[in-house]
Amino acid sequence: MPRFAANLSMMYTEHDFLDRFAAASADGFTAVEYLFPYAYDATELRRRLDDHGLRQVLFNAPPGDWESGERGTAALPGREAETRSAITRALEYAAALDCQRVHVMAGLVRPDATPKEPAEHRDTYLANLSWAAERAAVAGVDILIEPINGRDMPGYFLNGQAEAHAVVRDVGAPNLKVQLDLYHCQIVEGDLTATLRRDLPTGRVGHLQIAGVPDRHEPDRGELNVRHLFGVVDELGFDGWIGCEYLPRAGTSEGLGWLNDYRGDSA
Repeated sequence: MPRFAANLSMMYTEHDFLDRFAAASADGFTAVEYLFPYAYDATELRRRLDDHGLRQVLFNAPPGDWESGERGTAALPGREAETRSAITRALEYAAALDCQRVHVMAGLVRPDATPKEPAEHRDTYLANLSWAAERAAVAGVDILIEPINGRDMPGYFLNGQAEAHAVVRDVGAPNLKVQLDLYHCQIVEGDLTATLRRDLPTGRVGHLQIAGVPDRHEPDRGELNVRHLFGVVDELGFDGWIGCEYLPRAGTSEGLGWLNDYRGDSA
């Protein structure tokens, strides 16, 4: 049966952030993910996890100046030192939180980029990811990369599943993996069942995420047949986590009928 992690950056926002751990646990979650831990001391986050019987399964490395619109630096030439410092900081938090997955964001490419610049971005990306994977391996951590749709994040360097898997193959590190967000994948290319059946057996997918399409609300709201997709994930024996990275329509707990029904049918 698939295992679900609450995304505390999007869910339970009716509570202060540090109170979201208790709320997720009360709804039966045993794991959490979120965007960034860095506004909080790692020991406080560790205490919240322990107090509520939760596992930390994913967070992002520092993404540059998020408030000014940056969305990662790993594919940006000239930002290598900053990228590697961010990864070092992320691995420190990963050790404190016993988190085995860190997502490294690629960054935004300028719309006026010259024809040769995409190759320069990719070369920078590969070099930074190789550096990150080597250091993360010592700590037992997987580095993840995620294709993101251009509607939600225009200009993001990495958009497609095939592109992400090519990056993983080219780097050649066993702990560099793809974060397959079914919401983004549906918007960019669709064909989710075939994508799961093609990519999960490769071992290159380290984490899944889900949200309803097109509005990013509960997974059962919109065009996805999530019960079918969960069945495919189960059939393929995926042993990772599915992050619930969605925006509840009207209260997080009130919108968990889809998950409670699935848990009941799978019991």
